[in-house]
Amino acid sequence: MNYDIIVIGSGPGGYVTAIRASQLGFKTAIIEKENLGGICLNWGCIPTKALLKSAHVFNYLKHAEDYGLNKVDNPGFDFTKVIQRSRGVASKMSSGIAFLMRKNKVDVIMGTATVKAGKKVTVVDAEGKSTEYSGTNIIIATGARSRELPNLPQDGKKVIGYRQALSLPEQPKSMIVVGSGAIGIEFADFYNSMGTKVTVVEFLPNIVPLEDEEVSKHVEKSLKKAGIEIMTNASVESVDTSGNGVKASVKTATGNITLEADILLSAVGIASNVEGIGLEAVGIKTEKGKVLVNEWYQTSVPGYYAIGDIIPTQALAHVASAEGITCVEKIKGLHVEAIDYGNIPGCTYCHPEIASVGLTEKQAKEKGYEIKVGKFPFSASGKATANGDVDGFIKVIFDAKYGEWLGCHMVGDGVTDMIAEAVVARRLETTGHDIIKSIHPHPTLSESIMEAAAAAYGEVIHI
Repeated sequence: MNYDIIVIGSGPGGYVTAIRASQLGFKTAIIEKENLGGICLNWGCIPTKALLKSAHVFNYLKHAEDYGLNKVDNPGFDFTKVIQRSRGVASKMSSGIAFLMRKNKVDVIMGTATVKAGKKVTVVDAEGKSTEYSGTNIIIATGARSRELPNLPQDGKKVIGYRQALSLPEQPKSMIVVGSGAIGIEFADFYNSMGTKVTVVEFLPNIVPLEDEEVSKHVEKSLKKAGIEIMTNASVESVDTSGNGVKASVKTATGNITLEADILLSAVGIASNVEGIGLEAVGIKTEKGKVLVNEWYQTSVPGYYAIGDIIPTQALAHVASAEGITCVEKIKGLHVEAIDYGNIPGCTYCHPEIASVGLTEKQAKEKGYEIKVGKFPFSASGKATANGDVDGFIKVIFDAKYGEWLGCHMVGDGVTDMIAEAVVARRLETTGHDIIKSIHPHPTLSESIMEAAAAAYGEVIHI
């Protein structure tokens, strides 16, 4: 029962950490209380993309004539089968994680873990049996859950979180989505595409509020055109679930109004899973619901580490994975560099998609940079035109003095697969002129990045 590394939680932070630890020669165990793959794989990243793909295909069917194909009369769908496909994708991926654990000789321990002093972990299995394990290093990766507001208690039926939104037994005719971050906007887009009347309520002035303001405004316009009602500078004060559906009292700049719908989806962020796992008893320090760590993810108690959504960094799957790899490589004594949290890409998989990395235009100006900004619309892209979807643009921001690539912001079909170019280029300290002189293939969507860089320097060809 003794291990070099014990990982608690098998999400994209935990399972990646366990595999890398085993590769480095550590005797490794991973503890999971529910399903291998954690929330991301089972109830987040992967199944939501499966739902959005079904919506995308459905949209193609409705517009077959735009591509010279015979009209599909009354294209329909089976909502239950759409949900079942999504759950099937998640199940397949979870099975894949189990295979990877066996392949990499990682011991999988199913049960609920509690950390103890002396580098020990107690695990209670489904039958109530308690077993103690010891580890030279314990890495906590317990992830997060849907955040609940006091005025929006979730009952799992009429007021729901993302888990219920992924597995509703039947499609609601109407839905209120509270919060317009990635989770809220992706679900709003999916349900709207399938025919549900969707209203988004956002407290801040812009939807997807972490994005560049131009991107936010463009996405809002596109979603409204698709039929989604969007209310910004608004907040849900209370919800009445006593009737058949829900009645939400919404405070707006012009007064209170009441919205009615079958279901309200609370998408106001996440809450870290730091309660009830023994942190206080061990003496591991937390602040504002997050575990405090140094740049190598060491907590306040030697031998105990934390990564992913429970620490105060970006709550993204790829961030958790990178943190776990960095953590175990540092434990091994390898030469590693601390993660640059200013170069983390963010993606939202609505239609049009959103992808970004680095500073927004506003942030760059606030930091005192003299900047060059370039934009290239997909309406000028041959590939986007051939694809039949020209909604969106690429926006790049460079430091005027040294050419440093400060930020890249994309909105449009396929941009989540393109943002990595900017991430790698920024890591390699690539300048705007380097991008312009790097020959991009034609016709592709990716050449729009080169065109946007050229626009920043007054050299753009196709606009």
